[in-house]
Amino acid sequence: MTQKKPLVIVTRRLPDAIETRMMELFDCRLNLDDKPFSQKELIAAVKEADVLVPTVTDRVDAGVLAQAGPNLRLIASFGTGVDHIDLKTCRQRGITITNTPGVLTEDTADMTLSLILAVSRRLTEGVKLIRSGEWTGWSPTGMLGHRLYGKRLGIIGMGRIGQAVARRAKGFGLSIHYHNRRKVHPDIEDELEATYWESLDQMLSRMDVISVNCPHTPATFHLLSSRRLKLLSERAIIVNTSRGEVIDENALARLIKAGDIAGAGLDVFEKEPAVNPKLLNSDNVVLLPHMGSATIEGRYDMGEKVIINIKTFVDGHTPPDRVVEAMF
Repeated sequence: MTQKKPLVIVTRRLPDAIETRMMELFDCRLNLDDKPFSQKELIAAVKEADVLVPTVTDRVDAGVLAQAGPNLRLIASFGTGVDHIDLKTCRQRGITITNTPGVLTEDTADMTLSLILAVSRRLTEGVKLIRSGEWTGWSPTGMLGHRLYGKRLGIIGMGRIGQAVARRAKGFGLSIHYHNRRKVHPDIEDELEATYWESLDQMLSRMDVISVNCPHTPATFHLLSSRRLKLLSERAIIVNTSRGEVIDENALARLIKAGDIAGAGLDVFEKEPAVNPKLLNSDNVVLLPHMGSATIEGRYDMGEKVIINIKTFVDGHTPPDRVVEAMF
């Protein structure tokens, strides 16, 4: 007797090859117009789905999960972060969570270095000047930025992405420093010539560049608070390719406007897709639309992980990328 295919509801448009494979394997319902689900649509989905495949744009909170039907046993998130899902409620309701770790490491690290370079060397300001038609030619004092070689980089969160950022930055001649919940293995410290700071406050006050690479959890919400941001020197720049909620965005905007921080490169925002107007009006801030993981290769790899997690779960095994609360 053929096993009934699980009903899998996908909340956003995925690469064609991934959607095609899902249609072959599962009873799959796709989101062809790619509009983010409303809360009403999410509730309707969890009421009937066996498996939900959400993304970071879906707020799967306790209110949504309270309406979940008895068949919902797996939420296979398309993405690494799971701060958009109420893990505690899922555990209480016996719903397994999976994500797609590891496959976006190199892509996100590339984007982090891109932002560090863009802010330090004023790339977007240069593009803006060219496009304005007001550039009058080379000048000895025109568009002066800052050299990266010999500067200190402070990495907040020395996991896969933080280490990948460190490897790239080391090639640019940056001195590597980091703050993490615990020290990394001595072999990794030796390879990266990295200096560990148990005190985030002490590290912040000494760095030229800060890169945020930790996940958003209750413990890291506004980790870079107004008080901590004021510890940065006026020559420092800050780059965030993790989650917007880690930084007090209003405080950051105020400090940048006052000239107390040299600049920022942000790929994520506290209230996405809304962006603080003060940041939008700052020339020394590079703003990107959450595209750190946006490579064709990365999206395919994410989709493959989602499929493997669903298939493994449906076959009665523990999925390889199962998430537990203690991980975040």
